[in-house]
Amino acid sequence: KNFKILSIDHIAVASLDSSHLSKLLVDFLGMHSRPEEKIENEKVIVTKIYAEDKNTAIELIEPSDSSSTIQKFINKKGKGLHHIALTVDSIKDAIVYLKSRNIQLIYDFPQKGSDDKLITFIHPKSSPGLLIELCQTA
Repeated sequence: KNFKILSIDHIAVASLDSSHLSKLLVDFLGMHSRPEEKIENEKVIVTKIYAEDKNTAIELIEPSDSSSTIQKFINKKGKGLHHIALTVDSIKDAIVYLKSRNIQLIYDFPQKGSDDKLITFIHPKSSPGLLIELCQTA
């Protein structure tokens, strides 16, 4: 294996309106929010909320239009936990390794995610139903 998992980057929560959860985390629990970011290729609006150490985030994700995969997810499974993201040192090596082990990926080539990170996802069919994002700082 030519790559390492470096950390848990974030836990993503899908919602149609993340303002309520954002208010709870920021206003009442004292966490820190970054401005929302629209990821055009994913058709999603992302707000990252951090604890004091700023190492791990809760990512609030909303669909930016009705054809978004987040909208489809919410229609099928409802609001709530969407995925867990792991930081890797080499996303290209991770993709090659996982594909060689017949692990199904959403993207066979890295895509641009929030914070300009390179991302792919391990399909829930290759895990116990959990969507796992792999990300690398670009």
